[in-house]
Amino acid sequence: MRPYLNLSGKSGVRAYDLGPDFIDVEFVNRHEPYRYSAEGVGRENVAEMQRRAVAGRGLGTFISQHPEVRNGYDQIELVN
Repeated sequence: MRPYLNLSGKSGVRAYDLGPDFIDVEFVNRHEPYRYSAEGVGRENVAEMQRRAVAGRGLGTFISQHPEVRNGYDQIELVN
């Protein structure tokens, strides 16, 4: 996972990982990431989330303000 820059200093996002059609997001109050895939939340939403993750600003706000994203995450199992 890559640390989220959190340029606002107020984000609930701690870290993220990018894939070709998904983004994994780890929140400060959780230890397991959520996966948001093109299949689950739409390709345009994933692209916007990836853009915001790299920029370090607005990712948590985007997730919380879009119910189709907030509730559209996939179940994932991590292998260490």
